[in-house]
Amino acid sequence: MFKDFRFTAAFALLAFAGPGLAQVGAEPPILITGARIFDGVGPELIEGQDVLVQDGMIAAVGADLSAPEGAVVIHAGGRVMTPGFIDVHYHLSLCNVPVADMAGSNAPDLDYIGIKAAQAAEEALMRGYTSLRDVGGASWGAKLAADRDEIAGPRVWPSLRAISQFGGHGDANPRFMDPREFGGPENNLERLGYSRIVNGRAEVLTAVREQLKRGASQIKMHLAGGVGTEFDPIDGRQFTADEIRAAVEVAEGFGTYVTAHVYTVDGVKQAIENGVKAIEHGNLINEEIAQMMAENDVWLSPQVVVYLTFSPDLGPVRLEKGRMVSEGLDTMFELAKKYDLKIAFGTDVVVNPEACADQNREFVERTKWFTPAEVLAQATSLSGELLQLSGDRNPYPGKIGVIEAGAHADLLLIDGNPLEDISILRDYEGSLDLIMKAGKIYKDDME
Repeated sequence: MFKDFRFTAAFALLAFAGPGLAQVGAEPPILITGARIFDGVGPELIEGQDVLVQDGMIAAVGADLSAPEGAVVIHAGGRVMTPGFIDVHYHLSLCNVPVADMAGSNAPDLDYIGIKAAQAAEEALMRGYTSLRDVGGASWGAKLAADRDEIAGPRVWPSLRAISQFGGHGDANPRFMDPREFGGPENNLERLGYSRIVNGRAEVLTAVREQLKRGASQIKMHLAGGVGTEFDPIDGRQFTADEIRAAVEVAEGFGTYVTAHVYTVDGVKQAIENGVKAIEHGNLINEEIAQMMAENDVWLSPQVVVYLTFSPDLGPVRLEKGRMVSEGLDTMFELAKKYDLKIAFGTDVVVNPEACADQNREFVERTKWFTPAEVLAQATSLSGELLQLSGDRNPYPGKIGVIEAGAHADLLLIDGNPLEDISILRDYEGSLDLIMKAGKIYKDDME
């Protein structure tokens, strides 16, 4: 019925230089009938309802809708319709670039990183992700090209450079290399657009303002050590309370928020006390912190699959840090359920192209703690709600992650029922028969 709109990597490069192929919202009206609908909230499939898409939005959901003049009618044939998936913890510029290339002496330049980010954007869309929150990296070019419909890619909420301190999670320089303040060189991860290394309130203010000027929809800070960098212990707090407050003050002044990479009790507590609104990871929280998150309406943005797919290139020190934080997953999710925390869906699959290609494994791994309907809600309506925290800096105003009138027309048609067997989503090539973003079809295997 429709042409497959996937672009080759070579064509994507040419598209950066040219005008948009088709403006989003310029597609003909589309009426989809005969689908069983997961509306993003669930937990049951809705039958007997049609969905009318017009001007990039869902115009109506109801029984026996009439097709407007010139509309295309798609008969779903009992397939399951869901909102497009949302990954709120992704790094477009890191996914297809091995860690040795990102931080080593032969690190590529930003031109190459931008190309790989565009490639990663197309690949994520073909896995069903119509929206991504990029929490650190050179994602602006891929976002702009996708928004202009010059490449096939998801909507992107960019953080741009993650704010990090000297010796923190965004610092990949050798242990004995001086910081810039003492005459040292620029960090490789800085040079490649992943992080901004700052020390002190004044530098934090400048760095946060820099990201917002360049189009960040939210600010990402590193407030604890991480697995991917070698010399920052997981249990060490990064940034002082005053530095965190400085970032929060600037972000709030722009109508948006700060999200924080942090694992530990002390780190999460300091983040909440100073105005951070979302916790990335949070694996090592305890009951006190879970209750504190609930009382302060702080989001939990956890990941599972990344702790099962570490690249061996990380080496023994970083792999041991990974083991330590992965052991906290059971307790974290038990506490999150007990205190009814708002849980988003993210994968953080980085520097491991094989893991990135298996991004949808996250759906399966979460069923250790949640039902398939709960996991799908995390990947649609709940993550869509988290994206709204960007407020005035939201690049795509309007409801997202739900199937209802007035929401963005980001829709999937699935061959099979993921509420019964969510593992079918790992075979995205076989199970995703239709991928729509903003009313435009990017994949059509309907027969």
